[in-house]
Amino acid sequence: MSVQGKAAGKAVVITGGSSGIGKETAIEFVKQGANVVINGRREQALAEAAREIDPTGEHVHSVAGDIADPETAGRVIAEGLARFGRIDTLINNAGVFVAKPFTEYSEADFASVMSINVAGFFHVTQSAVTEMLKQGLGHIVNITTSLVDQPIAGVPAVLASLTKGGLLNSATKELAIEYAANGIRVNAVSPGVIKTPMHPVEAHDFLNKLHPVGRMGEVQEIVEAILYLESASFVTGEILHVDGGQNAGHW
Repeated sequence: MSVQGKAAGKAVVITGGSSGIGKETAIEFVKQGANVVINGRREQALAEAAREIDPTGEHVHSVAGDIADPETAGRVIAEGLARFGRIDTLINNAGVFVAKPFTEYSEADFASVMSINVAGFFHVTQSAVTEMLKQGLGHIVNITTSLVDQPIAGVPAVLASLTKGGLLNSATKELAIEYAANGIRVNAVSPGVIKTPMHPVEAHDFLNKLHPVGRMGEVQEIVEAILYLESASFVTGEILHVDGGQNAGHW
């Protein structure tokens, strides 16, 4: 079922892999001949995604659990090594988005967003980098948000900007410099609003208008950006905006 490409033989870990961008990215990597490890909190949904990604089960391994838990993060990397022998690429896709006026965020909102978007990134990335250093190569792609570059009136989302945007964008650049000499590249894809099942059809007209080009992004457009970064060996520390022009300025 695979078409041998630049990802052939690589072992790729994808968090938030049971649906949307994560699942479609896994499908494309397997098509190119890679092996993938997917993680998600919902065990049944993750198992169903694994069967869709590769019905043979040969090129996919699923690890259920909350990626914010250090034990789960460690298990994702350990099981990937046990199954495929190496960790070449980590796609930090897992995340939550809670849009509320700043003063209406609860302690539970704050704890949930910080846990998944920050701790979930930290623990699995630390484990992955440890293995990549042994190999002398690796690639990390962080999925962030363009809201940090261009906040939108009517979309109050400071926790997304603080975590997926502000901290993760800065961490992407810092890690890119820290590990450039070790053969490890670190990049990010910064999407606009992407058309996934989490956005009800009745909201599409409003969401389309949040982009200068007048439409939401498609999942495949984010997948293509990830695949570009995977193949771009001279690119590191890049925040690649795939957002219909959101980051360019007010419109």
